[in-house]
Amino acid sequence: MQSPVVRVPTIPAWLGYGGLIPFVALACGSLVSAEYSSVSRHALLAYGAVILTFVGALHWGFAMTLTDVPDDRRNQAFMWSVLPALVAWVALLVASRLGSGLLLLGFVAQYWQDRGLAQSATLPAWYMPLRLRLTLIASICIAIGALADR
Repeated sequence: MQSPVVRVPTIPAWLGYGGLIPFVALACGSLVSAEYSSVSRHALLAYGAVILTFVGALHWGFAMTLTDVPDDRRNQAFMWSVLPALVAWVALLVASRLGSGLLLLGFVAQYWQDRGLAQSATLPAWYMPLRLRLTLIASICIAIGALADR
């Protein structure tokens, strides 16, 4: 049986999907001339690092506000919330392809953590489908930037 389609509220949809515009634009930019490609890849890596930090920090907010989460899961969310920022920071310090790989691993790990939190807490029904779509598109764009690194 297929699960029902859950509508994302307007503001989170606009902000979430709007946040993909730099990913898509910079991934496309990384495919053009070598000079512009280098700038686009660097900007893509930096934007990806900022966004990974943001989605990691959501777990701090969840840990502070969700009342239906056991203490051990709450503490895990607090601890996890700082790891994506550290991964993002290291990704900015290493070579472009390695940095892109770290970001990709960070986004996958973050989504995995989001799934775990969603199983132990009451999150809006639209949150995980939105996170999946945003994670997939951002990850594809980062991969394009890494592959364009000649």
